[in-house]
Amino acid sequence: MVVTHGSLQSARGRCALTIGNFDGVHRGHRALIDRVTAKARELGLTSCVLTFEPHPREFFARDAAPARLTRLRDKLELMAAAGVKRVHIARFDAAFAARSAASFVDEVLVRGLGMRWLLVGRDFRFGERRAGDFATLQDAALRHGFRLEEMPDVLFEGERVSSSAVRAALAAGDLAGAERLLGHPYTISGRVAHGAKLGRGLGFPTANIVLRRMAPLSGIFAVEVEGVKGGTVAGVASVGRRPTVNPVPIPLLEAHLFDWDGDLYGAHLKVRFLKKLREEKKFDGLPALRAAIAADAKQAREYFEAHG
Repeated sequence: MVVTHGSLQSARGRCALTIGNFDGVHRGHRALIDRVTAKARELGLTSCVLTFEPHPREFFARDAAPARLTRLRDKLELMAAAGVKRVHIARFDAAFAARSAASFVDEVLVRGLGMRWLLVGRDFRFGERRAGDFATLQDAALRHGFRLEEMPDVLFEGERVSSSAVRAALAAGDLAGAERLLGHPYTISGRVAHGAKLGRGLGFPTANIVLRRMAPLSGIFAVEVEGVKGGTVAGVASVGRRPTVNPVPIPLLEAHLFDWDGDLYGAHLKVRFLKKLREEKKFDGLPALRAAIAADAKQAREYFEAHG
């Protein structure tokens, strides 16, 4: 898959395109992508996704924006696995937000990306002050000669699939519900950083992943960790602010790997969340914290024994 970003020159090729944030790359997004890739093959075009960094709601709402489901790296990997041939990442800044709807279609989609076929939802809005809508695209399609198709809502087991629904399931600790909507277990990835080594001192060394943004879930979980030498390792993990000792302003992901010992600093890990064990809480001192971690590890091991 080819990934491009920044400003666009006149396109040399032609593409079948869809547009969006694709946060989580859930079943609804996969339906969009599958339609685009199939149509690209049919028409002899390149399948392409236009996405944004940062998300528009992060630009406009900043701290009030919803938690991200996926980091950019993970989103691109999921799109590549779905068969997308090209992703263009548009930097969503003040200049991009101020583009008129006509400029977005003419300069970005048609001239810059070489769009010949477009798939969006009926409620898709774009351009300065969200002035562009599906009717705007219908007029533009007549003017530029591209084909436009509407994507209906995607339902799975009777429920509308959306990033908001996935976030709600994760916030409620319903990992099975989130997995049904995503089509895969919920995962957070990142590079292992040095920490205060508190877990090692308590007898439960952890791989620490700093989260640059708020996570959509919190608490203590049974997890599987991928990226460890030797394969995937079961473990127990916390996502939170460490209220008992050394609190942090932005939640930290700390994973204790079962029956594994080694140096993980700098490694890029994928942590799959399988079951929520409890909420994060503050304990009265290190002995109580150690006892709680031991109980969490025991409960997680019992989960894996029952689901082995």
